Amino acid sequence: MPLRTYNTLTRQKEPFETVQPGKVGMYVCGPTVYKPSHVGHMVGPIIFDTIKRYLTYLGYQVTLVINITDIDDKIIDQAQKQKKDWKQLAEEVTADYLSNLRKLGVELGGKGVNYTPRATEHIDDILRMIQGLIAKGFAYPAGGDVYFDVTKDLDYGKLCHRDPTQLEAGARIEVSDKKRNPGDFALWKGAKPGEPKWDSPWGPGRPGWHIECSAMSMKILGQTLDIHGGGLDLQFPHHENELAQSESFTGLTFARYWLHNGLMKTGDDKMSKSKGNEIVVTELLKRHQAETLRFFLLSTHYRRPIDYSEERLEEIRRGLEGFYRFLERFQRITGESFFSLSAPTQRHSSSSLATSPNEFLREIAGYRQAFLDCMDDDFNTGGAIGVLHELLTALNRFADSKQFEEGKANAASLADVRQGTVVLKELTQILGIFLEPPAKSTGEDDRLVAGLMQLFIDLRAEARKAKNFALADQIRQRLGQLGVTLEDRPGGTDWRRG
Repeated sequence: MPLRTYNTLTRQKEPFETVQPGKVGMYVCGPTVYKPSHVGHMVGPIIFDTIKRYLTYLGYQVTLVINITDIDDKIIDQAQKQKKDWKQLAEEVTADYLSNLRKLGVELGGKGVNYTPRATEHIDDILRMIQGLIAKGFAYPAGGDVYFDVTKDLDYGKLCHRDPTQLEAGARIEVSDKKRNPGDFALWKGAKPGEPKWDSPWGPGRPGWHIECSAMSMKILGQTLDIHGGGLDLQFPHHENELAQSESFTGLTFARYWLHNGLMKTGDDKMSKSKGNEIVVTELLKRHQAETLRFFLLSTHYRRPIDYSEERLEEIRRGLEGFYRFLERFQRITGESFFSLSAPTQRHSSSSLATSPNEFLREIAGYRQAFLDCMDDDFNTGGAIGVLHELLTALNRFADSKQFEEGKANAASLADVRQGTVVLKELTQILGIFLEPPAKSTGEDDRLVAGLMQLFIDLRAEARKAKNFALADQIRQRLGQLGVTLEDRPGGTDWRRG
């Protein structure tokens, strides 16, 4: 099926058509850098990194931009609390954020995030846009500040599908007696004593929150973006205000598709720094592998909320162990590493496997198509991961067949399992998983455990060969009491914890 994506602006799924054929410009709102990144900050980047991977697989040339808000009231307040320079704080927290992205498989560069612009690097672009809005009658200076007049934008509220008076209630709207209307929002804020400031025609100050994204996105991607993304909590006021000021400035459509990801929840509450219920990424990575976190964040459709729990992460880890065991099994059967396999990086209209006379390969082709159908249906990574588990079951079932009993596999069977595994790699690299061998702790203890487990497996095999089944069963039972499970397969015996 052709790719369709849900557009917040129209509240429906639409065929995906870009401004320039074959190219995609995608802008995603990043963090305000005043505290270390929590796992909720990773949701958007991982989702939109995966969307870029899929669009690239479809043959598009994709430019992904994630901004950094490095000047804001929160940064100033936090720096004062820590008795630290605001710029130093912003740089430290930005470094933490980017470091965590890399750990979770979001590359910085051509294959991943192409640009991470900072607001403070684009003051001139912001000033030019504010001046243009004033000249066109959409904004007004007021005592050192500059505000956007929402009454001048006749379709203000169209992203949220609500009128301005409804939007004001309970929203993040700053109160000021300088405003003409309660819903007007700041484009420029006059500096208070001791605050960082830049010169402007209206006096020293700094940009408001919303204007930076409009100025930076259009500077890098042009006046009409293909995709504008961000968390659901940014729909209003941030994205509504971005849309209003951008289209008022250019007279053009600002973004063709608005994509909003669901938020990370802990219990019934959204995870946020302001609520104090955040799970800091650097601490979480001490307990869980980075791949586990990425798999966890992609296991739910991107528009749905993600319920954080240690139990859910443990469930994801156990699921990943099943894949890791198959990757080890594949190497044992074929003598080839999964991670050295060459798999397609772009989609072909059809797969030769689909017309193969081999029933197993046709089954694999069916799972491949089901995975791609999920991704074509509004980037449904949750559904796609469900298909991966079915594909894994099919691969294990084929490897369990008698033809793979030790030393009996013929060239045709090895070729079949290899083709099926290449499909697994083709699909998993779209999600940014299994790109390299799983991280394992290093040291003598791990080598000792692996060696001892192989010794137990060999002793049990010898016992069974000698028909000493009581001893073989005792070895299995005693290991089970220690939390180790043995799995007998035609190609040999595997072990796993739990």
